[in-house]
Amino acid sequence: MSRPTGAQAAEFGHLPDNITVLEGESVVLRCKIDEEVTHKAWLNRSNILFTGTDKWSLDSRVSLVNNNNSDFSIKIERVMVADEGPYTCSFQARNQPRTAHVYLIVQVPARIVNISQDKSVNEGDDVNLFCLAVGRPEPTVTWKDFKYGLMSEGEFLEITEIKRHQAEEFECITNNGVAPPDTHRVKVTVNYPPMITDVKNMPAQVGKTAILRCEAMAVPTASFEWYRDDRRPVESDNTLKIKNEKTRSLLLFTNVTEKHFGNYTCFASNRLGASNASMLLFRPGAVYGGAASLNGGLSGVGLWFCLSISVLMKV
Repeated sequence: MSRPTGAQAAEFGHLPDNITVLEGESVVLRCKIDEEVTHKAWLNRSNILFTGTDKWSLDSRVSLVNNNNSDFSIKIERVMVADEGPYTCSFQARNQPRTAHVYLIVQVPARIVNISQDKSVNEGDDVNLFCLAVGRPEPTVTWKDFKYGLMSEGEFLEITEIKRHQAEEFECITNNGVAPPDTHRVKVTVNYPPMITDVKNMPAQVGKTAILRCEAMAVPTASFEWYRDDRRPVESDNTLKIKNEKTRSLLLFTNVTEKHFGNYTCFASNRLGASNASMLLFRPGAVYGGAASLNGGLSGVGLWFCLSISVLMKV
């Protein structure tokens, strides 16, 4: 099998079994004649294309490029898949019929024709992705996991009980060796309830500034609220401000007073659930009971009776 570049000549004096051409390119089928010829014709299967200079084919893409005592050649432009098949150069020399045969193979680069859309799923769901491709010869289809570099063969990719760390882009790659591979990516977003990752008790001095931090990983992004010992919502004032960012909330004390010392609870929630954590703002050197605590896995935003409040120190 040979790969054509532009027009490909098939010299029937040294007859190849087949000629390979890319869809959309041109090919020349060349019939070399070394003997005195009285009649000659080109056929595709049983269809006559040319008899001598007389064109029988109605296809404007097929033309006679050479017609002399040594060369009887035709050209097919903008080759299509339908052109694939056997071609015969038939001629009569010295009252003996002679034929030469060649099989035209039309290749088509691999191409993705249908693929899963980007998906948003909840953690624990089963995920099924598909990638359908066409080409000649039949292309291979491979799924690539960008985060870990793992590969999976086949049109379908199945992920059972997906975990949050598996949220990423998956690339479908199809290839049949005819042209560079065709690729397409599918983004899978995994939703999960907030998980507060780290909290710390914070020492502070009267008259100084202080910050309590609450960081939560969640998809969709968590919303934050702050509560004091008696579960009053914390609100911003001229000495305390709440600054919410994408993955964390900051409780900013611009001028610490005695009333600020105590236990604070950060509450992070999204539509899938909630998590809370308690921490202390305390005077350095003071003795207190309890440590910063994390409480996760709440299934509803309103389950405040489940909050764990650290024991307030004596000041």
